[in-house]
Amino acid sequence: MTAPEDTTMDPTKAPATEPLVRLDRIHVRHKARSGGILRRDAVHALTDASLEVRRGEILGLVGESGCGKSTLARVVTGLQRPTEGRVYFKGRDLWEMPAAERRDDFGASVGVIFQDPSTALNPRLPVRRILRDPLDVHRRGTRTERERRVGELLDLVGLPGHTLEALPGQLSGGQRQRVAIARALALEPELIVADEPTSALDVSVRAQILNLLVDLRARLGLGMVFISHDVQTVRYLADRIAVLYLGRVVEEGGAGQVTGGTRHPYTEALLSATPSLLERPERIVLHGPVPSATNPPSGCPFRTRCWKADDACATAFPEATATPEGHRWHCVHPQGTGESVTVSLSGSAASAP
Repeated sequence: MTAPEDTTMDPTKAPATEPLVRLDRIHVRHKARSGGILRRDAVHALTDASLEVRRGEILGLVGESGCGKSTLARVVTGLQRPTEGRVYFKGRDLWEMPAAERRDDFGASVGVIFQDPSTALNPRLPVRRILRDPLDVHRRGTRTERERRVGELLDLVGLPGHTLEALPGQLSGGQRQRVAIARALALEPELIVADEPTSALDVSVRAQILNLLVDLRARLGLGMVFISHDVQTVRYLADRIAVLYLGRVVEEGGAGQVTGGTRHPYTEALLSATPSLLERPERIVLHGPVPSATNPPSGCPFRTRCWKADDACATAFPEATATPEGHRWHCVHPQGTGESVTVSLSGSAASAP
């Protein structure tokens, strides 16, 4: 088997297996309004988060409201500079790029689909102008080529031609979200970040939008970050799943591994709280105080609500434990059993019972 090309000497080149975007131990802290005049508390939005998104794969992010999903999405899209840690785009440090290069190259390579299409689209502009705006801003092709691209985008998301002259308010919720998806695809991005793109839609329309995203991934080879609080939806859509709790990634792995071989108790609780037609797991009711992001508990942040917690959980956040297949979790008392490998923070691995 041929070894991947050595990129040590040229940081602008990356091997074929290099992730599109890689987050390396990301911390995001915001200043809170509380804390008095002389002191401002820090909100720990993300803590030591490391993730990868590869070409053609869908990474699902799940967790309760306020767990850091949207903050992580802002970091991935370059809208939020991390307080600590590094963001790599095709092997290059995003925040060491010149601003113009970051805007033109990275900005055109990442598309965003927002939660509510009724607020994400300018209500005063017709669909034609909404879809052409990114092409105009980035000066893609001639005027004729831009108009042709607008028509292609409409076909891509399954909307009829007369939609181009409509205002967003004249469209249904599903049609508006299709327009938002088309706009995200305008510059032919390599990565799409979808922040709860179906939560504002009727149940009857959600499946259509999810199927459209799956089809677009297959046709265009897109990488995708799909954010949702509904683990069953993510289970259907994603190749890999990352579970967030209070700004930390507590479990990550293939969709089947995370949902079928759950290791972290919080993931188990999420699965039990989401209705499924195929399974009826016993509902896990969480007790105990919900911790504050300005004053997170020591050790594992879930320990204040976890039925397995003991003194060991309060000492330090557990190091990652992983299987050879890439299923990782951070828990002193994981669900289930099995042979695993403990991965230290430095990246080296050692056998664990």
